[in-house]
Amino acid sequence: MAAIVPFIDPGRSRAKIKPFKAWRHMQQLLADKEDTQQVFEIIEALNGDSLRRDFRKFIARPDGLSLLQKRLYLPDILDDHDMLMSFPENSVAHAYVKFMRREKLSAAGLVAESEIQRQNAHKFDDDLTWFANRGRDTHDLMHVLTGYGRDGLGEAALLAYTYKQHGGFGINFISMIAHRQIKRVAPGNINIGEVFTEARAHGKAARRVIDQDILSLLQEPLTQARQRLDIKKPLAYRRALKLLDAINFTAAATAA
Repeated sequence: MAAIVPFIDPGRSRAKIKPFKAWRHMQQLLADKEDTQQVFEIIEALNGDSLRRDFRKFIARPDGLSLLQKRLYLPDILDDHDMLMSFPENSVAHAYVKFMRREKLSAAGLVAESEIQRQNAHKFDDDLTWFANRGRDTHDLMHVLTGYGRDGLGEAALLAYTYKQHGGFGINFISMIAHRQIKRVAPGNINIGEVFTEARAHGKAARRVIDQDILSLLQEPLTQARQRLDIKKPLAYRRALKLLDAINFTAAATAA
C-alpha cells in the first residue's frame, strides 16, 4: 500500500500576522459579542503559521494519517441528530444533541459563518483546509466535553483552553481581551483570573479532541470519554458562574 502523503496546495502563501486588521475586528466584536464573524477574522489575522504547525502535530500521531485518509465531513455527522440519538444512553452523542438543541445551534450554521469570512479569500481544497475545518467543526463538541458554557465567560475560558492545545496567537488574544473585559465589570469577590488559569492548565494537560476518531468518540459514555481524554471539571468556572448567577449578573458577564 502506498504511503499517505499529506497535500498542501503549493499556491498557499505563508500566513502573516496582521495586528491592525485584528484590532479593527476586535473593536467590532466588543461592540457586538454575537457577531461571531469577527472571531474568525481576528484568528485569521493573528494566527500566522500556527495552523501548519498544528497540522504537522496531527499527522505525526500514530492514527493521524489514517484519520486524514478518511476525510470525514463532520457537519453531516454532527447534524444527523436521529443517528446520534440512536447511540447509547449517556453517550457523548446524546449530550451533544441536547446541547445543540438547547442552544439552537447547528454544525452547518458554524460552517456558514466561517464561509462568510472566507468568501473573499482564495479557497484551497487541500488537507490543510480539511484540518482547519475539523477544528471549526469540533468547537461545540469541545463545549460539551469540557463543560464550558456559551456564556461570555465560558466561551473565553474555552478559548484559553483551546490555545494551550493548538497554539495560535489569535485565539489567545481574544481570550485575553475577554478576560480583561469580564474582570473589569465583574464584582471583586469573583476570581475571574482563576477561571482562565484553570482553563489553560486543563487544556495543556488534556488530550486533544481534534486528534480523536470523532464517530467513535460520540459513541463513548460521556464520563468515560472525559476520563480517557484527561478532561478535568472546570471547577473555578463553575464557582464563578454560580456567583454571577446568584446576583443575576450573567447578562453583564456575557456582554463582555
